[in-house]
Amino acid sequence: MPTVSPLLRTVASYAWRLLVVGAAVYAVFALLGRFHEIAVALFLGLILTALLGPPTRGLTRFLPGSVAVAVSLVGTLLFLMGVLALVGEAVAGESTTLVREFRDGLDSIEEWLERPPFRLNPEALTDIQSKVGAFLSSHRSTLLSTAVSGAGHLVQVLTVLALAAFSSVFFLHGGDRQWSWFCSQLPEPARERVGVAGRAAWRTFTGYTHGIVLVAATNAVLVGVALYFLGVPLAVPLALLEFFAAFIPLVGSPVALGVAAVVALAAKGPFVAALVVALIVVIGQIEGHLLHPLVMSRAVRLHPLVVAVSVVAGAIAAGVVGAVVAVPLVSVLWSVRTALRAHAALNPAPTVGKGG
Repeated sequence: MPTVSPLLRTVASYAWRLLVVGAAVYAVFALLGRFHEIAVALFLGLILTALLGPPTRGLTRFLPGSVAVAVSLVGTLLFLMGVLALVGEAVAGESTTLVREFRDGLDSIEEWLERPPFRLNPEALTDIQSKVGAFLSSHRSTLLSTAVSGAGHLVQVLTVLALAAFSSVFFLHGGDRQWSWFCSQLPEPARERVGVAGRAAWRTFTGYTHGIVLVAATNAVLVGVALYFLGVPLAVPLALLEFFAAFIPLVGSPVALGVAAVVALAAKGPFVAALVVALIVVIGQIEGHLLHPLVMSRAVRLHPLVVAVSVVAGAIAAGVVGAVVAVPLVSVLWSVRTALRAHAALNPAPTVGKGG
């Protein structure tokens, strides 16, 4: 009977293990894709819990626990409504001026493209405008149905936000008790390891959440102030876009600033747009070499290449939501692995000696 090579045995053993792991990962993503609204709501609930945990604990010194949770959530809701009202007021106040500046800006861009070094044919630009108008006219019904379906998506978003707020109430009011009850249901040998893993995961998640919010707020303030002094329209909404885009590391901030550059190009011309592009470079350097090392180093100890691959993989797996969730997920898994290895080193498994 022919013998099997040891190398082949090793490769085969690792191959079937990788197949099992791959099948498990696929099953998890399929389950999350099936119930992605619930997964997103719970993730947002954990973010709210991480952000509102410190002020809620501070309020419990003067108020009962349930009242402190209610004050934190209602205060956050009022703050968000105030920000949205400010953005709506800014858009409504600048809409007329913005339309006029866009028309003048587009005319200046056409003139700029007709001059050297581009020397585009004016008839080609006119033809593009007519084709865009014809497309909008012929696809009016499709655009209307898209708007109607967008209303349905709005209902889904509001449902997810309501579930996130509802879950955060229970996380804030009794998250420690819930976790203790969960650990008590596990077999005795696994309780300590699960407790160590849970504490490490929550410590990393809260650190990442606090850090990314601080980085996003700093970027938004810098962008808003710069766009305001450059005279770019819609500085406040663009700053808010920068805040939310910063939650996607390495990619989100340049994309948001690219939108700001397009607005500046259409409204103020190439020179201001070039200044906005320079702003992209400056903020990228500040974020990469100052904010992330100072704010995120304790929570996220990942190589930039790992962060980039995680963002791309998350975007491929679950779109924008996957890109947002990827880095904190990888950070939590890495911290759990590190904590369990340290725990195993400090508490080695007892060895059973052989009898004589």
